[in-house]
Amino acid sequence: MTNDLSNVLQVLLGNGDGTFGTPISYPTPDYPATVAVADFNGDHKLDLITIDETGFCPCISVLLGNGDGTFQEPPINTMPPDAAVGIGLGDFNRDGKLDLVTIGQFGSSAELGVLLGNGDGTFTPGDSYAIGSDPQSVAVADFNGDHNLDIAVADALAGSIDILLGNGDGTFRQGVVIPTLAFPGAIQKADFNGDGKVDLVIVTGLNSTVVSVYFGNGDGTFQPARNFPVAGEAATLATGDFNGDHQTDIADANYNGNSVITLLNTGVVSFSPTTPVVFPAQLVGTSSAAQTVKLTNTGKTALTISSMTLKDQFGMSSTCGSSVAAGAHCAISVTFSPKTQGSKSGTVSLVDSASSKPQVIELSGAGTVVQLSPPSLTFGSQKVGTVSAPQQVQLTNTGTAALSITNISVNGNDPKDFPQTNTCPSSLNAGARCTITVTLAPKKTGTRSASVNITDTGGGSPQTIPLTGTGD
Repeated sequence: MTNDLSNVLQVLLGNGDGTFGTPISYPTPDYPATVAVADFNGDHKLDLITIDETGFCPCISVLLGNGDGTFQEPPINTMPPDAAVGIGLGDFNRDGKLDLVTIGQFGSSAELGVLLGNGDGTFTPGDSYAIGSDPQSVAVADFNGDHNLDIAVADALAGSIDILLGNGDGTFRQGVVIPTLAFPGAIQKADFNGDGKVDLVIVTGLNSTVVSVYFGNGDGTFQPARNFPVAGEAATLATGDFNGDHQTDIADANYNGNSVITLLNTGVVSFSPTTPVVFPAQLVGTSSAAQTVKLTNTGKTALTISSMTLKDQFGMSSTCGSSVAAGAHCAISVTFSPKTQGSKSGTVSLVDSASSKPQVIELSGAGTVVQLSPPSLTFGSQKVGTVSAPQQVQLTNTGTAALSITNISVNGNDPKDFPQTNTCPSSLNAGARCTITVTLAPKKTGTRSASVNITDTGGGSPQTIPLTGTGD
């Protein structure tokens, strides 16, 4: 692993039981970033390579392996044509020696540079190619089936994936440019649908992340993205068979959540929406409106469903039956019926012929003892600079213990347009109620919106009361 604060690469040798030994550090030039493992000098021993992004040497550094878990010092440094932020590895000129491509943004232009391997850990500069703005990562594979390695580059500011097709001699020609959602970042390649053609997966977005999968057509072009929203901000991607069903899955390392999110490959079973089913806070002892997930058989033969089971405080109905024809779809409807307050989670688990492992639809919600009546307030048109007649919401503690209320405030797009007062104490006895009064006092013309947020101990906090109106 890299340590850019100490300017070292650290190697942790496995003990064979899931633990690792004490890190062994190897000095590198300033700020080592991306690290990769490969054999650069043809001795069948694994070597290390890293990009040293800044400082006195914006280098590509290679540490040759000794074959016993140690590496030779000092590193072999190669100066790329320009500072690089990402690398891709492959034998691009088919001479049996491992080569590199580097990507970087240099002022107003972005470039991909080729470094041809000399077979001893050093490299000779090759050609450079203009690519989209702010490149982030590289994937290397044969995308068009001509047995020459090609390159896919994720360009963040350009909002695209650049495909460069290899000529087999260390040079490239421009392929398709694939539009993506905003700010594409980490990119990986794999065969996700088992058709023998290389596909791409990429993460996009900043504070919210979408994992997009592009099925390859085998000729250097790709099908439109299949998008899978995930929580938080993705840092990087990995692919592999994580549940042992012989299908390639995706793992997303998440900055904001300090977690790893796994997206399991469902084969020919397509779910819409792809995200977990999340219910708003539901009053304990009542049932929510149904939410529906559409299941589509994208395969060429009928899908057999052996069982469909539900866990925890949720209800389910389905139109799927025991078989879904090729290209057909059915509906799975789920309701939430909390018996106690607090966060709840569950799953719909399907055993079907698409996978040797169950397919799972995640469910979540929160049971609450806070009853709001009505649950939202809608104001008509109100002249700017005047105040509407008040509207009220009754808040009732339906639980068996006192409810602690720590905050009631108006938030959202136009909070100052909806003044509120309330009679709610900091502790509301079981069975008691209080009143929240809201008016519309528009500051501008047009649609005005906000919500009353109530922070409490009733489950599902904060409770929200949507507010809408129009400034005239």
